[in-house]
Amino acid sequence: MTQLDAARVRRLPKVVLHDHLDGGVRPQTLVELAHDTGYTGLPSTNVTELSSWFAAAAHAGSLENYLTRFTPVVDLLQSSAALERIATEAVLDLAADGVVYAELKIAPEQHTQRGLAVDEVVEAVLAGLNVGVARARLRGHEIHPRLLLTALRQAATSTEIARLAVRYREAGVVGFDIAGPEAGYPPTRHLSACEHVRQENFNLTIHAGEGFGLSSIWEAIQWCGADRLGHGTRIADDIAVAEDGSAKLGQLAAYVRDKRIPLEMCPTSNVHTGVVPNLAAHPIDTLRRQRFRVTVNTSSRTISQTSMTAEFTELSREFGYGVDELSWFTVNAMKSAFIGHDERLRLINEVIKPAYARERISHVSGAFFRMEDAWPHTGR
Repeated sequence: MTQLDAARVRRLPKVVLHDHLDGGVRPQTLVELAHDTGYTGLPSTNVTELSSWFAAAAHAGSLENYLTRFTPVVDLLQSSAALERIATEAVLDLAADGVVYAELKIAPEQHTQRGLAVDEVVEAVLAGLNVGVARARLRGHEIHPRLLLTALRQAATSTEIARLAVRYREAGVVGFDIAGPEAGYPPTRHLSACEHVRQENFNLTIHAGEGFGLSSIWEAIQWCGADRLGHGTRIADDIAVAEDGSAKLGQLAAYVRDKRIPLEMCPTSNVHTGVVPNLAAHPIDTLRRQRFRVTVNTSSRTISQTSMTAEFTELSREFGYGVDELSWFTVNAMKSAFIGHDERLRLINEVIKPAYARERISHVSGAFFRMEDAWPHTGR
């Protein structure tokens, strides 16, 4: 395996399934929104200082502390114009990073403080995604963004949000999500919402196995019927790894692997929220070796100061991943997307696999010519 630098990774097509819109707002945009609305709750109106404040979330140490960084962001996203803007910018930023398919998450109920209805929140974001696609295309980037509507564990509006997600399924919403602090708020509090999603033949992902352990994952799958697990990091608690690298899977881990339940893993975020102490300790490589359906994601790009290029580059540095491993993660993610089979297959076969194949050939050719340059010249 050959480690890849950021320049090589950036030009590879990437897929992200777990990216929170409010966690990826440009600091410059927040400063401008605060100026336009007279908002005084930002820790600084200097873009550099504000970026540093978000970067300090890297030392939050817990999910609850990490989530406090979202407060001023949400305060500023209370108008249709602001929501449309940040959705447009998210698409442009992801496209520039080489992302060809993205599922972006937003919790509509958080954006109704100044009178917006939840329908208006969704419509503003969808409009922004469409503008972003058009502008990205003008810049030579092709990207296919979709929206996931998130309900908060600690609130009592999950059924309303689930119904909202289903209503907009033909307009660009592809699934329903449950997020928020896991401890004390099990997913089974939201069974009626999950049942509605399943009865409507719709898609369900649940944050589980991030701030809490195996019971959270078990409930998300076996009680709520989750199609994917947001994070799912703590599934590693059900795997015993021997010194020789062999692994014995517990019943839940074996079920998740054998049923091919996708894990929306967010390595940098997991370090920042204290799920793991550092990237080297992250179970992603163990899960990859055991052939779980692992995907790589950003979660909150601004707050965690990350991108898909950064995630892949750091994984390559830490675990020695090359083109083949990054291709595997990317195809896994595209297989797990909440869009139709034909569209998934088209992106895999016409966009993702050809690009990774070209990168393999380019790398092999480059290595050959570098080797040839090192050969002694005989004058013939």
